[in-house]
Amino acid sequence: MAYTGAWVELQPGVMEHLEKRAKGVLVCEATLTRVKTDWRLKENAPGHHTDAYQGTELVVRRGLPFKFSLDFSGEAPAPNSLTFTVETGSTSALQAKTRVSFGLASAPSDGSSWGAVADAAASPSRSLSVSITSPANAAIGRYRLGLKASSSSSSSSSSLGTFVLLFNPWLAGDEVFLPKEAERQEYVLSESGVVYVGSSQSIRARGWDYGQFQKDILDICLSILDRSLNHRKDPLADLRRRNDPKYVGRVLSAMVNSTDDNGVLQGNWSGNYSGGSSPGSWSGSTDILRKWKASGFRPVRFGQCWVFAGVLNTVLRCLGMPARPISNFSSAHDTDQTLTIDVYYDDAGNPLNITSDSIWNFHVWNESWFARSDLGSTYNGWQVLDATPQERSTGIFQCGPASLVAIKEGDVDLDYDCPFVYSEVNADRWTWTYDTRTGQKKKIYSETRTVGQFTSTKAVGSFARQDVTYSYKYPEGSAKEREVFKKARGKLNLNTLDATSTQLAAAMKPDVAGKFKLQSPPQVGKDVDLVLVLTNLVSARKSLTANMTAWTIIYTGKVVHEVWKSSLPVDLGPQEEKAIPIKISYSEYQQHLSTDNMIRATAVCHIEEGNNALVERDVTLDNPNVTMKVLGPAKVGQEVKVEVVFTNPLEKEVKDCVLQAEGSDLLEAKLKMDVLPVKARQSARVQFGIKPSKSGTKQLLINFSCDKFQDIKAFEIIHVAN
Repeated sequence: MAYTGAWVELQPGVMEHLEKRAKGVLVCEATLTRVKTDWRLKENAPGHHTDAYQGTELVVRRGLPFKFSLDFSGEAPAPNSLTFTVETGSTSALQAKTRVSFGLASAPSDGSSWGAVADAAASPSRSLSVSITSPANAAIGRYRLGLKASSSSSSSSSSLGTFVLLFNPWLAGDEVFLPKEAERQEYVLSESGVVYVGSSQSIRARGWDYGQFQKDILDICLSILDRSLNHRKDPLADLRRRNDPKYVGRVLSAMVNSTDDNGVLQGNWSGNYSGGSSPGSWSGSTDILRKWKASGFRPVRFGQCWVFAGVLNTVLRCLGMPARPISNFSSAHDTDQTLTIDVYYDDAGNPLNITSDSIWNFHVWNESWFARSDLGSTYNGWQVLDATPQERSTGIFQCGPASLVAIKEGDVDLDYDCPFVYSEVNADRWTWTYDTRTGQKKKIYSETRTVGQFTSTKAVGSFARQDVTYSYKYPEGSAKEREVFKKARGKLNLNTLDATSTQLAAAMKPDVAGKFKLQSPPQVGKDVDLVLVLTNLVSARKSLTANMTAWTIIYTGKVVHEVWKSSLPVDLGPQEEKAIPIKISYSEYQQHLSTDNMIRATAVCHIEEGNNALVERDVTLDNPNVTMKVLGPAKVGQEVKVEVVFTNPLEKEVKDCVLQAEGSDLLEAKLKMDVLPVKARQSARVQFGIKPSKSGTKQLLINFSCDKFQDIKAFEIIHVAN
């Protein structure tokens, strides 16, 4: 807590002496001098870009000077008698090893060490104005500031209070320095954003409230570091390494998931979320972080990749590290570091779970911007960090930092976790049919372009989607992309394949090509109308049998339940194309649809004379819309009404309706409202009030659920005036 600077009366005695030191009172045995501290928050915070943090504690960024004033009850001690100390750590033993002492100098520090100067001209005889500068590579965290006054007859020391030191993207000497101001505004100071979800054929923007400056969030983010495995094992080494953004980022990637260390979020992809909240119900980080602290630091249930990424983004920005979430579509999960993903189907077209490799419809991770002193300046810039627990790295579930430059150039032998990230965006896909009776497998095709599509993030200064695919790889199909792929395999010693493997890896030229086309936009509550289009690519007639299935899936590609199947013979003349209509009724899929609203349709085409073909498409069904409107101008301190409208598209009533709303500086806490059942084809209108506490551009997010539709989301950008 911040020291208020209130006067404290002094009493003689040892115990009283210790109590006064704890309260921040400077005690000189000879003169009984009293002192109070003015942190000059209004002066320091704007210059350090920390004025958005809520609370009364001084928050500053490393490498920049900050000022404070000391008021003494009597004559101020001589400047040359004063020594300041800064220390961090939770025990006296740690403090002794993480303490720095320095006196008042005649000139400001050059930023290479801690230093202090006095502003003698501005200080009356009973006051002292001081400016302290921290090194540009100081460890971040909460510090205690102490003062010692010495004379020929006595000396005393006291705590003047605490301050928090953060990374500094505005300082060229800091490893997290980000040159462009617009990017600093977006990647450090913005409390709202967008995460992209869905599939490569249906990308959707989902709003997210980061809220890194909201009440208690900075304290919680520092607690995350203090509760890490690294800190528990060796507190001193951990505290000293907090100067390094790559170290801090890696620790946070482990701590945002709970798997090894009782971190913030517990992952769950089962579809059963009893005992917690559905991952799709979250719209922001602050509620999750506060729940973690309020529960005594027990993991919050439950999260999936975009939730992990949203929370990690909050913590990184809160501590001063530029960060953004990244959504990768058709994202590979390569468990064996072969840079290839094997996908299997049986002869009937059913997906088989005989490998741990998978391709997710989308996956969300984070990038953070900092220098790579361990690798060299070539690899500076954006670094991939991933808090979703997927694979262990040096024994625990953490991922990164992996240099984006290293990924693009195929330098997968560099730290950290580069092979895994490389595969996510650029693995090759091998598709096989597998005879469950004989155990024989047959390769259908090799695909080099499927994995890593439309890699996306929010654009700087707008809510448009920015495609960053070519930051991760060269254009698919280019000679350079294949050259880099071969280089990456070579670095992992994967190019020394035996003759059999090489033969299997050769791409097979198909005789028949196919695709699924949608007849109309797919919507939950309506039938899904597809057309299977098959094209004979050769000049000879082809006869085949198309074994077709449809399964509900979750976004990781894991199948949930078969909802439709069919098989039919097809004759194709030379170069002929045929269209086969398919209808998957609502009654067939409604009971088995996951909260991701995804159905995978497949057709395994057994060709009598020729190479078999597989056609596959993931269909994402749209929930009905929920609309939101702010019913008046938004001004600081004035309540304004918001109206939300939901229209039930079904022929039956929906019930168990719940509306949630949240938004930093718009609502003090997440709002949750029960809504009456909505009759068939009818609309529900709900109003609630918001009372903005700060001016500027804010984001209001809502989430509507009922027994038939889960987690229908919307967000509105609100410009709040003073």
